[in-house]
Amino acid sequence: WYTGKLVYWLVGWLDQSYQTLSFSPSEMGDVMNDGRLRLLADCMLGSLAKWLRLLGYDTAYENEAADPELARRARAEGRVLLTRDHELSERKGLRTLFIRSEDLKEQIREVQEALGAPPDSALSRCPVCNGPLTPISQAEAAKRVPPYVAKTQTEFRRCPGCERVYWPGTHIDEIQKQMEKFDVMGSS
Repeated sequence: WYTGKLVYWLVGWLDQSYQTLSFSPSEMGDVMNDGRLRLLADCMLGSLAKWLRLLGYDTAYENEAADPELARRARAEGRVLLTRDHELSERKGLRTLFIRSEDLKEQIREVQEALGAPPDSALSRCPVCNGPLTPISQAEAAKRVPPYVAKTQTEFRRCPGCERVYWPGTHIDEIQKQMEKFDVMGSS
């Protein structure tokens, strides 16, 4: 039905602004090739990429890729490109979400309002490389974590991509408090 650009009008606290998705609602199914929403953040959105991963969004991040490489990867992997670059956001044949705000909380809100709640549960992806975290036994983790952690923790997850091991240490409370401040639907 509607084949032009999908424009969301968002009323800000002090001003009106808009964000543009460069694909139509009928193309949303194509964004999720296998039913999974995939995102790609450009070099201006590193903090956003990390937090989207923590919140449960599959978010690749390219710190040094040029625009043509970002476009190629987004197309090849069926990812929506998140960018603060006006020119890049308007490229033909590329699904993009232009991120207007410089504020992290507002950036997360923009993503959520445009693309919906995170498809995965919070803390289910590696914040460093975006790999899905898988549970591992305490015995397996003991080979890879400090001895005190191995003795005091019982729940561990490993990233198959970068091999990092994660556990709910004291930092988890701060991460969860920050997620609550983001007020993201679907985070748990």
